Amino acid sequence: MRLRHAILVSGMVGLSACATVPPPAPSASAAIADAAVRTVARAKIRQGPNGLSVHVEAAGLAPGTYGVHLHAVGRCEVPAFASAGPHWNPTARQHGRDNPAGSHMGDLPNLTIAADGRGTLDFDLSGAALTGPGPNVLLDADGAAIVIHAQPDDYRTDPSGNSGARIACGVLAAG
Repeated sequence: MRLRHAILVSGMVGLSACATVPPPAPSASAAIADAAVRTVARAKIRQGPNGLSVHVEAAGLAPGTYGVHLHAVGRCEVPAFASAGPHWNPTARQHGRDNPAGSHMGDLPNLTIAADGRGTLDFDLSGAALTGPGPNVLLDADGAAIVIHAQPDDYRTDPSGNSGARIACGVLAAG
């Protein structure tokens, strides 16, 4: 009888420990491909308590600095990626962290690629949500994309920071 009681109690303790583990935070990811459909970067976005955390890891781009933005539509049709729509801008602001009337939520810092063709970008978007109700939700009915532009973003010029052509695009998928 004591053995059965000990097994029952230890099982209940184990179950209560499992019940307190929070579910994983919502996330989305994308393989970012160029016009030749060659993956040049990968993006991961996670929901945090105060907004979104964006991580981009690139490999295979020419050394230099590139503008990177979240776009309002989850489509990446080659060759120009115009199907990704405008920058994600749920707050109806202007472009650029240095713009007195900016910045919108699709603005991200530039991505710097080293001589070996690799680079990373990490950035937090305060007040943004990946899914759910509310005005600042990235993955809405038509989805979202992440786009790499040919030139650096000047962080000021509306609507795209003079960042040039869209050279790579990835559709963000939940999970």
